[in-house]
Amino acid sequence: MAAEHDLQLFASSGQLAERVAEAAIADVARIEAKYSRYRDDSVTTRINRAAGRERVAIDAETAALLRYADQCFRLSEGRFDITSGVLRRVWDFRAKPARVPSADALAAARASIGWSDIEWDDHGVRLPREGMEIDFGGIGKEYAADRAATICSARGIAHALVNLGGDVRTIGGQPDGSPWLVGIRDPRAPYRAVALLEVDDGAVATSGDYERYFDLDGRRYCHILDPRSGMPVTHWQSVSVVAPLCVVAGSCATIAMLFEERAPAFLDAQSFDYLAIDAAGKLHRSARAKAAST
Repeated sequence: MAAEHDLQLFASSGQLAERVAEAAIADVARIEAKYSRYRDDSVTTRINRAAGRERVAIDAETAALLRYADQCFRLSEGRFDITSGVLRRVWDFRAKPARVPSADALAAARASIGWSDIEWDDHGVRLPREGMEIDFGGIGKEYAADRAATICSARGIAHALVNLGGDVRTIGGQPDGSPWLVGIRDPRAPYRAVALLEVDDGAVATSGDYERYFDLDGRRYCHILDPRSGMPVTHWQSVSVVAPLCVVAGSCATIAMLFEERAPAFLDAQSFDYLAIDAAGKLHRSARAKAAST
């Protein structure tokens, strides 16, 4: 998943901890192998290769992820669209010199976007136009964090923290009864925390403009792209969300980034605690966000 991961768990013995950790890590690896668009043998690649042609059979797990992606699409008013990954064909955040795609290039890429056009049910999926793709990147790692936590809990672990590249899911609080403290990084100073979020039994995920981006002519262009325009969001440096599940926290953080100035109202409507940093660096937070000590 191109990130550093961390698993902390408290068990009655070292042997139990090893067994549980091995099972959780194995399932994370399974999910990556199954859904990564970078693998030739993944479900995602198989579906994408068949675009414009045949329907591809899927299992119950894949169908559940598609159902959740559909919910995110509707909740975001079409902004969270798992077919929008095709925009990477025109946005290269590593290119030197940096460049913004032309209007024609964006229009051509956007022609391959359209979750509402996908033909799918619990047993199969078909992408109707050649060149269309789906990409589980917006929910896959978060889903893997939830699965790892579920495996730990099912094997008798009462206190654990799963951190998959910054997507965090916890079981219970810490053994001493205190909550887990999840630090939120400063988007402009990566080794500094701007706040802490307390989590007893839930998840925290962050979406931001600082992982893949370039600055050009005084403006930041990040990898969070609005499928309706093909252009990057600009209102927030980052949004962090606390939710019961990591997949929910992660998708809602991304939807909030895509909603831009409407993000606080959206998150309040979902009854989720959050911490957001706007383009000017101002902190916006709800009840559980506490200032970090420095």
